[in-house]
Amino acid sequence: FYEIRTYDVKPAKMKEFVEMVDKYIHLRAAHSELIGFWTVEFGAMNKAIHIWKFDNFAHRAAVRKAIANDKEWQEKFISPVLPFLEKQHNEIAYLVPWCELGKPPQEGGVYEMVTFQMKPGGPAVWGQAFRAAISTHINTGYTKLIGVFHTEYGLLNTVHVMWWNENPDSRAAGRHYAHEDARVVAAVRESVRFLESQRSMLLIPLPCSPLK
Repeated sequence: FYEIRTYDVKPAKMKEFVEMVDKYIHLRAAHSELIGFWTVEFGAMNKAIHIWKFDNFAHRAAVRKAIANDKEWQEKFISPVLPFLEKQHNEIAYLVPWCELGKPPQEGGVYEMVTFQMKPGGPAVWGQAFRAAISTHINTGYTKLIGVFHTEYGLLNTVHVMWWNENPDSRAAGRHYAHEDARVVAAVRESVRFLESQRSMLLIPLPCSPLK
């Protein structure tokens, strides 16, 4: 499973926070796999998102114990950085069965995380229609799917879809094209019957992020 962590950073400390992450995150990544680390450019401000992979809950518990006892990590990063943070939030999520974690075709692009709050009932209710909507966007070819994450802990019936685009302008042009595609329109029209709300954030990967 994946742990999605979101940190709200004090505005005056955002630059210093990013510098500290780039300098010391390798100490944390020595204990478990870091998927990616981003700051939010559009859709929120002074926010950082990072995703970690674990084998199971026992693995996560062991990692949490190990990093609590990692003196270098605690002294060089945790102690100085905690005062920079306004709020921390985490979710546990799984990739949906029909999606594998993808990689961008090249480094240097931007990521979009679109969060869908679906109606109660889980994938048994809305999974087929949601998959069809995602597939039609993939088939337009303007964007690269990185992953579709369904929450297990946190706000339930939440789906985070992460996309990669070469830049914000190519994303905007692709979205405009997709909205004129009859296949996309039909699939989206079907899936929104199960939708409560949605939001989008444009993410910029840090230099230390494995997904760049």
